[in-house]
Amino acid sequence: MIENKNNNDTINLLNEKVASEPFLIAVHRGSSMGNIIENTLPAFYAAMQSGADILEIDVVRSIDGKFYVFHDGNERRLLGQEQNIREMDSAFIESLNYRNNIGQVVNYQVEKLEHVLTSLKDSGMLLNLDRSWSDWDTLLPFLDQFDMADQIILKSPVEQSYLAILEQHSVKYSYMPIVKKLDEIDEVLNYQNMNLTGMELIAEDEESAFFQDDIIRSIKERGLFIWLNAIVLNHKDVLYAKYDDDQSIIKGPAYGWGKLVEKGCDIIQTDWPSLLDQYRQEIRKKNG
Repeated sequence: MIENKNNNDTINLLNEKVASEPFLIAVHRGSSMGNIIENTLPAFYAAMQSGADILEIDVVRSIDGKFYVFHDGNERRLLGQEQNIREMDSAFIESLNYRNNIGQVVNYQVEKLEHVLTSLKDSGMLLNLDRSWSDWDTLLPFLDQFDMADQIILKSPVEQSYLAILEQHSVKYSYMPIVKKLDEIDEVLNYQNMNLTGMELIAEDEESAFFQDDIIRSIKERGLFIWLNAIVLNHKDVLYAKYDDDQSIIKGPAYGWGKLVEKGCDIIQTDWPSLLDQYRQEIRKKNG
């Protein structure tokens, strides 16, 4: 079932977008600035206006089983709380107000996943539900009610427990594993009954396996899309050999995003969609 998965009806939207652009732009947590908070609908609307094709959305489950859009670990910065949001109940989560980019309390609360999904349904946006894998046992049945399999992309580290849930679930959501080692590719390919549509490749440096052209080519020859990260989380965790947003903005697109394009990526994840979209428009003009 792997060979021609990109013809599956559930990923027509993904296929159409990839076919129409030099590469797709995935926006990390939406576009936040000033009073617009990351992982909220305003941030997603801002990203859409900045050239996004894919919205990266972080999902957490409260201790009483409700789903919210939030990247756990950021509670102090965004909510003024020390406790992890996964250990909070829904009533407490919904009582909290966000802090904006200068640390001021604003009249906006953590988004319910249901609200985000219904607001973005039929928007033409692809939605990457990230950091959700530990809750797939209950999240996937929850997602089924929205009939959005053509818009949703799931990602996870390569672990047997996650892959087994995907293989057994009846709705075959688009899946792109986060691969760091070559043997993880073989492990994923052992699961024949899931909708494997691409892979997110992590390369610490230019010597890494997933920086090598022959490895990338072998993945693409299976009909799988390549997702590369230009985002910079910190100075320690390198996602793709330091060809990133920082280099693209400080030195110029050729020093970051251009290298990812040369590598044959289909999707670039960024924190700077408008600037990346400008670069994409330049490529379009060169390609005629």
